[in-house]
Amino acid sequence: MAGALPDGEPVPADGSLPDEATARVGQNGFAVYVHVPFCASRCGYCDFNTYTASELGGGVSRETYADTVLQELKLARSVINPEKSGPWRGEAAGPGGAVDTVFFGGGTPTLLSADDLGRILEGIDRAWGLAADAEITTEANPESVDPDYLRRLRRHGFNRISLGMQSAAPGVLRILDRKHTAGRAPQAAVEAREAGFEHVNLDLIYGTPGETADDFARSLQTVIDSGVDHVSAYALIVEDGTRMAARMRRGEIPYPSDDVAADRYLAAEAALSEAGFQWYEVSNWATGDEARCRHNLLYWTGADWWGLGPGAHSHVGGVRWWNVKHPAAYAGRLLRGLSPGQGRELLSAEDRHVEDVMLRVRLREGIGLDRVDPVGAKQALANGLIDADAYEEGLLILTLRGRLLADAVIRDVV
Repeated sequence: MAGALPDGEPVPADGSLPDEATARVGQNGFAVYVHVPFCASRCGYCDFNTYTASELGGGVSRETYADTVLQELKLARSVINPEKSGPWRGEAAGPGGAVDTVFFGGGTPTLLSADDLGRILEGIDRAWGLAADAEITTEANPESVDPDYLRRLRRHGFNRISLGMQSAAPGVLRILDRKHTAGRAPQAAVEAREAGFEHVNLDLIYGTPGETADDFARSLQTVIDSGVDHVSAYALIVEDGTRMAARMRRGEIPYPSDDVAADRYLAAEAALSEAGFQWYEVSNWATGDEARCRHNLLYWTGADWWGLGPGAHSHVGGVRWWNVKHPAAYAGRLLRGLSPGQGRELLSAEDRHVEDVMLRVRLREGIGLDRVDPVGAKQALANGLIDADAYEEGLLILTLRGRLLADAVIRDVV
C-alpha cells in the first residue's frame, strides 16, 4: 500500500479555492490527471495507491468507477469555471478548450472498459473543453490491452499510450512480480501504432536484483526495435511497506546497487542516443520535440492540474490538495455531495521557487543561473556537473555526469 498522505489544512466541503487561485488558473497551462486505482495483481516493488479486488472488499467496483469520477468532475467544474475564472475567459482559452493534456494513470487504467475511459474523457471535455491539439495519454500494462481495445481507445480520442514494459528479461520480470511475458510489451507497442496512436512510450526499470548488464542491453535493444518514439527509464527504488522491501530485509534478494544503477543509466544514454533518442528530462528520452510527454512537461514547468480519483493530488494557482486514499472513502464523500479532498496547503513564493528549481534543473533546457544559488552553481561547474558553455550563457544545464548526480546538484543550488 502507498504511504500516508501528508498533513494539511482542511479542504472546504464544496472544494472551493481562494479567489487568488482561480484568478491565476491556466496561466501556464492546464492538465487533468485521472487516477484509476485498480490492479489485477500487486507488483512487489509498487507502493502506489492501488488495490486488487481482494483488497477492495465490497462497495467499490470497476463497473461504477467512471460514474464516481464524473461526480468529482461535476464538483471540479463548479470550482473552476472557464467562463468565470482567470485567463480562461474568452480568447484567452486555448483553441477548442482549456485542457492541454489528460493523463490516465494508476493502477491499471485499462482494466476499465475503453468506453468507460472514453466517458471520463468526454466528461472532462464537457467540464472545461479539450484543446484542439490536446495530448490524451493512458498508462497500460501490456497484458491488459489487445488490438480491438486499442482501436476503441483511439476512437475515443486517446492519442498517446505508455506501456509498462520494465524489462525484456523473464527473470527480472519474475523478481518484479510482473505478469506479462517478455515479448508482450513490444508487441503491444506495435499494436498501438497500428491502432493509430501517434505516440507510444515504453517504461523500463533498471537495477533490479539479479539483472545483468546483458539483460539490460537486451531490454534497451527491444525498446529500440519496437519503433516507439519515447522511453522512460527509472532506477529501481525500494519503498518501505512493499513485498520487495520485506524480501530484502529477510535476505532473500540483495538491495539495489548505486554503482550498478549508474552503469545502467550510462548504458541507456549510449544506446538510446545512438538510436536517435535525445534526453529531455533526466529519466526520459524522445525521438523529437513532438514526442516529448507534454503532460509531464506541464508538471515540470509549473502548470495547473486537477487530479481526479482517490489519492490524486492537484495544484491550482499555488494551492495544492490531495484526495482521500481509499476508493470507498472517495466514493462515499462524493455521494454525500462533499469534496473528496483530505487536506491542502497554500504554497508560499519560496515553496514555489524551490519546487521550480528542483524540477527545471532536471530538464535539458535547464534553468537560468539567476534562479539558483551562485555558490552551489560554481561548485557544480568546478565538479563537471553542469555544462561550461551553457554556464557562460547564464544557464545551468546538467552534463551526463551531472545527470547521474542530479539530486546532489539540486541540493547545492536550491
